[in-house]
Amino acid sequence: MNEPFTVLIMAAGQGTRMRSEVPKVLHRICGKPMVEWVIDAARQAGAQRVVCVVRPGDGVAEGLPEGVEVAEQHDGEGTGAAVLAARALVEQGPFVVLSGDHPLVTPDQIESLLRTHTEAGAAATLLTTELEDPADYGRIVRDGEGDVERIVETKHRDEVSADDLAIREINLGTYVFEAPALFEGLDRVGNHNGERFLTGAFPVLRAEGAHIVTCKTTDLDIAHGVNDRAGLMEAEELAQRRILEEHARAGVTFLHPGTTRVEAGVQIGVDTVVAPGVSLLGDTVVGSGATIGPHTTARDSSIGDRASVVHSFLVEAEVHDEATVGPFAYLRPGTVVRSKAKVGTFVEVKNSDLGEGAKVPHLSYIGDADVGEGTNLGASTITANYDGRRKHRTKVGKSVKTGIHTSLVAPVDVGDRAYTGAGSTITDDVPEGALGIGRAKQKNVEGYSDRVEEDSQ
Repeated sequence: MNEPFTVLIMAAGQGTRMRSEVPKVLHRICGKPMVEWVIDAARQAGAQRVVCVVRPGDGVAEGLPEGVEVAEQHDGEGTGAAVLAARALVEQGPFVVLSGDHPLVTPDQIESLLRTHTEAGAAATLLTTELEDPADYGRIVRDGEGDVERIVETKHRDEVSADDLAIREINLGTYVFEAPALFEGLDRVGNHNGERFLTGAFPVLRAEGAHIVTCKTTDLDIAHGVNDRAGLMEAEELAQRRILEEHARAGVTFLHPGTTRVEAGVQIGVDTVVAPGVSLLGDTVVGSGATIGPHTTARDSSIGDRASVVHSFLVEAEVHDEATVGPFAYLRPGTVVRSKAKVGTFVEVKNSDLGEGAKVPHLSYIGDADVGEGTNLGASTITANYDGRRKHRTKVGKSVKTGIHTSLVAPVDVGDRAYTGAGSTITDDVPEGALGIGRAKQKNVEGYSDRVEEDSQ
């Protein structure tokens, strides 16, 4: 078990290449700001404190989750200047340095890094990996005994030797430091092309006899930094695959994962089948043995055990155990579909409670209503809930059967076991067990078609 440690996340900067008013690290990946991926990984690894370095007024601090401390970087450029900005908050080591725009760091990588650091008794430990094409990453230069000698930054490639550029082991920008030694070393690091690099402290530490080691990882996702929208898309794909694999290993079946979106906060029970074209977003919770999709979207909704939701759209709705929804249903905020109830084809429900076993099979709008258990609302039944100034509720009792094209004009109460006639507009309460009919008497005009034909000649 690691000793208590702090995590310092470098999150300053707007990220102009994102072409957005939103700070780079607050852009979302699978529904969660990228910096929050880093924060969550730090906390899962056991960090006692998380500190984010931000620029004053850049908007990052306002988007951080509760409990994260903020250090403002008022001057200086580069990673070294960013770490120095947190000096007052990180007085003792060890502390881990992470990048807010490298969202795919894992708790395991952080724990392994700390373990290596502790076991080696190091002043500094770097997370590294090897790439076939190291691109602009800093190269790890070792001495004749294999120890870290220095890190060569390659931002200005014309200043780097061919031998150093040929090195494949790269610095991933993830470190553990002992605080006093690092800050004393950074005080002696000068600016290079207007920036103070954190890696400039390594030669200083080495000259003081400090032990600098590496921890190598084969998980290359951490090497994916986000600098623009294209990089954001790539990180989204990698994070999405990670999420789906985690659910799959926990017992969820995805029939076509390439067309499925499951955001970071979603929960799914075992033996649930997710069909093609499904999006499960926000704080959605799906139970066990459910069937979701094809082509269903659920945001901040709950779907119970063995429920079926097909070709439908749900927002802040509850679907209880063994209920069925769709195809082509729209459940709006405040909707509750209770156990074994049915919301069928082309049905819209808003802020309503459909009782156990109730059925709204097709072509209906149910808004601001309470529908009792076992009730069947015929095709094209609607609740007229708005009088032009206020909205009113409709109450439909148990085991009610409405005829097709029934309009329930709220406020109105239809009693248990009542019926309505087809095509009725119900404006008054219907007593228990009664038949409510509200329609004009039919009148047939004989010979009407003959008159129409005569008039058209």
